[in-house]
Amino acid sequence: QLQLVESGGGLVQPGGSLRLSCAASGFTLDYYAIGWFRQAPGKEREGVSCISSSGHITDYADSVKGRFTISRDNAKNTVYLQMNMLEPEDTAVYYCAADQVMGRCRRIRYEYDYWGQGTQVTVSS
Repeated sequence: QLQLVESGGGLVQPGGSLRLSCAASGFTLDYYAIGWFRQAPGKEREGVSCISSSGHITDYADSVKGRFTISRDNAKNTVYLQMNMLEPEDTAVYYCAADQVMGRCRRIRYEYDYWGQGTQVTVSS
C-alpha cells in the first residue's frame, strides 16, 4: 500500500523553526517529485514548495522564499521541509504529495498522485 506520512508539526512561537518530514512506505520516493502544500481554515490548499525526483530542481511560493528549504534523502525515503522565521500566517495543515512524472517540480495540486494525511503547524505567541 502506497502511503505518505507527515510528521514534525506543532506549536511554535513567531520567529521559531520547525522541520517537517514526509516519509514514504510501500514505494520508493526516488522516482517522484515531492510537493509540500498547506491549507489554512477557510482557504484554498496552496503549493508551498516542491523538489524534483533528482533533487536538482526546487521551487518555492513567494511567501516562503528565504525562510523555507526543501530537501530529500532518498536513502531514507524521506523529504524534509525546514521552516525558519515562522509567522502566524504560516499556520495551516501541511501536506506532502508525490508526483509520478519525473523531472518536473510544480506546485500544482492536481498534478500530484499521492497525498499524506497532513500535520498541523500553528505559529502563535
